[in-house]
Amino acid sequence: MRMEVVDTQEQAEGLDLAPLIVREPLQAYLDARGIGTGPIEARRIGEGHSNITYLVTRGAERVVLRRPPRPPLPPSAHDVLREARLLAAVEGQDVRTPRVLATCEDEAILGVPFYLMEYVEGTVITTEVPPALDTPAERRRICEELVDSLVEIHAVGWRACGLEGFGKPTGYLERQLRRFNGLWEHNKTRDVPVVTDVGDWLAANLPDSGEATIVHGDYRLGNTMVEDDAPARLVAVFDWELATIGDPLADLGYLAVTWSQADDPEDTMFSDLSAVTRRAGFMTREELIARYEQRSGRPMSAFNWYAALALWKAAVFMEGNYKR
Repeated sequence: MRMEVVDTQEQAEGLDLAPLIVREPLQAYLDARGIGTGPIEARRIGEGHSNITYLVTRGAERVVLRRPPRPPLPPSAHDVLREARLLAAVEGQDVRTPRVLATCEDEAILGVPFYLMEYVEGTVITTEVPPALDTPAERRRICEELVDSLVEIHAVGWRACGLEGFGKPTGYLERQLRRFNGLWEHNKTRDVPVVTDVGDWLAANLPDSGEATIVHGDYRLGNTMVEDDAPARLVAVFDWELATIGDPLADLGYLAVTWSQADDPEDTMFSDLSAVTRRAGFMTREELIARYEQRSGRPMSAFNWYAALALWKAAVFMEGNYKR
């Protein structure tokens, strides 16, 4: 029987597949930290492609719980406590992140580490825009907020925040190429010469990275939240599990290639992620890039390399999905 939420450890032990939430030990954990009173209700939220997110309601208190999938887990994968470390480090900086309320390494509670963060009100834009923001002017402001938030992330003094050692500040692009070449060899189900050719081109045309910054690793509209009322305001950036220290233009390249605009074909690799941005008022990719350049002061002369990197990595991931 597959049950995600149960009341007691005894119920959990009677299942073939471990549940994701066990109310009784989680309630005791919350009691010890003064988070809410009374019984727990847990509802899964978000896309949940990797780490898993629950809205936990307890009386009038609402918090968000992040945990990895069921064990066993690959080494170093799904490290939610690493994610929580970054969020806690940038608290108080000019970064739009939820506040971390507690972290738990004790696997006796849920069978895995987890952390709790504050619940933020708003909308994650996927297929629809909040009615008050669904005008050309407000759609454009959503884009401005999206770019400006990314600039803020890249402007954080990560060493001063205590993130020394969170990632290696040099050699980020070289490591990306090594990692994804290796993943391709593991994932491929057939010969696709263009994947090898693009990897060779990326290696032969490696740009000089600027100063290292925090890199989100999965920065796109669907991993952010906006307030529902005008004027448009981006209030939170989510899904930091791929974050590291590295080349900031990798984030911009990924944002651009996952962005859909009005004149794009209907069947692009990322068309389902951001089809809503085809509407009038949403910026084009060129406008997003130009705003980032103007706000950050970083040159865009090698931008096409970063866009190619993002597409190449996506192709390697897609082959892995196909193999499974």
